[in-house]
Amino acid sequence: MSEQTLQSLYEPREFPEIIQKKLKTLPEESGVYIMKNADGEVIYVGKAISLKRRVCQYFQSSRNHEPKVRAMVSHIADFETVVTKSELEALILECNFIKEYRPRYNILLRDDKQYPFVRIDFTQDYPRIAIARRMGHDKAKYYGPFRAAHSVHDIMQTLADIFPIRTCKRDLKEGVAVGRPCLNYQIGKCLAPCRGCVPKEEYHAMMQQAAAFLSGKGDALIEQIRQQMLEASEKLQFEKAAQLRDRMIYIESVLQKQIVTSTAQDNRDIIGIAPGGGKCLVQVLFMRNGKIAGSSLHEMQFSHEESESEIIENFLLQYYESNPEMPKEILVPILPEEWEVLQELFSEQNGRKVYLLCPKRGEKKQLLDMAQENAIQERMRREKRDQEAYEHTRAALAELCAVCGLSEPPHRIEGYDISNIQGVYSVASMVVFEDGKPAKHAYRRFRIKTVEGANDFASHAEVLTRRFMRQKQGDDKFLAMPDLIMIDGGKGQLSSACEALDALGISLPICSLAEREEEIYLPNRDAPIRLPRTSGALQTLQRLRDEAHRFAITYHRSLRSKKSLGSVLEEIEGVGPKRRAALLRHFKTMEAMEKATLEELSAVSGVTKPAALAVFNFLHPHDSNI
Repeated sequence: MSEQTLQSLYEPREFPEIIQKKLKTLPEESGVYIMKNADGEVIYVGKAISLKRRVCQYFQSSRNHEPKVRAMVSHIADFETVVTKSELEALILECNFIKEYRPRYNILLRDDKQYPFVRIDFTQDYPRIAIARRMGHDKAKYYGPFRAAHSVHDIMQTLADIFPIRTCKRDLKEGVAVGRPCLNYQIGKCLAPCRGCVPKEEYHAMMQQAAAFLSGKGDALIEQIRQQMLEASEKLQFEKAAQLRDRMIYIESVLQKQIVTSTAQDNRDIIGIAPGGGKCLVQVLFMRNGKIAGSSLHEMQFSHEESESEIIENFLLQYYESNPEMPKEILVPILPEEWEVLQELFSEQNGRKVYLLCPKRGEKKQLLDMAQENAIQERMRREKRDQEAYEHTRAALAELCAVCGLSEPPHRIEGYDISNIQGVYSVASMVVFEDGKPAKHAYRRFRIKTVEGANDFASHAEVLTRRFMRQKQGDDKFLAMPDLIMIDGGKGQLSSACEALDALGISLPICSLAEREEEIYLPNRDAPIRLPRTSGALQTLQRLRDEAHRFAITYHRSLRSKKSLGSVLEEIEGVGPKRRAALLRHFKTMEAMEKATLEELSAVSGVTKPAALAVFNFLHPHDSNI
């Protein structure tokens, strides 16, 4: 920030009349205040014990304000207040407003999302184990949350290996047979309640064991299975006893991978932070029944440097709002200023006492240090990885600059691709890389309007003409000019693109990338350039080309999906009424036909190999790339 700009922030500012009037009538009660800019956008949400005292502080002398506050106040054009009955109510309301408006001057949890749960509905006769993205308001039991989809899938696989639980989605009732058992029954992976001869009580007993495993009660579960194994042996049910023995051994092997870190059977979350540079990594370790059962890593982002107390308070509010299952204790490196209010809020949410602690010695302090060290180490790894990626990208762009004869490395590169099948639903994509990284907000897509049939040359010319005409007309979406254009294709596609730019009187660096040999073509150069596969410049163009492919094909498929299967088949040359009818009878849905191989299409009665190939190419534009 320049010295002149910084000085302007200290100078007294004449606030709008509407603010001056509101300041005189502010209530003394506790509540929430909402700051807005001139466009009516919410830029900050805060809470206060006294709204009058807290809000007035923002509009007094700015010399005692932190840089963040000065910057925020300079944009305030209006504000609103909401009076609450208590500090606790204000805290809840503040959290809700931050989640709704995501103000730029509040600290935001970057990966604020719904983490997956494992769901078991015990109200069913034969419940399944399913993945749920949020806790529903139903009678089902939810376990988790888990920090990523792969984590919950690992849990699901472990449960499938231990317990013979059904995976089908059939609506099963006790004593009612539904179809034949699947392969899982044959290999001992399912009790097959679909046979209609599995008692509901037996199945529910097994599901309760699975629930105990999910709840972290592994030791009690092992003892329960051991007793069942002994009972089966006494009744001479040796096969059942062997199955229970194997199940017990597997559970023990899984539990041995968990690290015992506490002599007490405690449930707690341990939170470590590593702030700096406008963001903060937060490491959460989950201790369940005295064992470290898992961890999750999160990134907080904010506009300016914040105190660690503010970071922790905002993280706790946002994290536990979307992850309502809380342990008895939450360990933090620094207690937030209003930690007692937070503790009251969490206790009320859980219907039992939740403690927010900042240990200074002993076993809990050692756990907290471990979480802190994990966060710091992860931040160092990320910084090193980001630096290496930056250096690699900078070197790749410098090489691309030399290859394409540019005066400086390109900041903005635009890539174009055409997608169509036999000229049907012809579309084009424009993707953008800025400093070597995808800038998805700048992506654009086009429906080809003037070109009949499959003509990539003319299609590229149309798209570039439309793109730069929009720029000349002052369209905000197309104002940014590229430092380099990349066309998917060979010399012919490049020539058509160059002619289109010449007709518009536009001179921009341009190249094309031919997919088969990965050759780079440049204007006024007959021979292509062949770079080694390890070349950073080539890899950058390949990523750009592949992203253009993906974006174009996604649009192409979305257009096709709007048509019924029958009407789509009408577009394919060589597929007449009889063949359409045969394909419809055999596959019934577009999804089934898209999954079919060329051999499966050819096997349909009345469908010749050329017709099957035409259908396959139509349904798989990426493979045919016509």
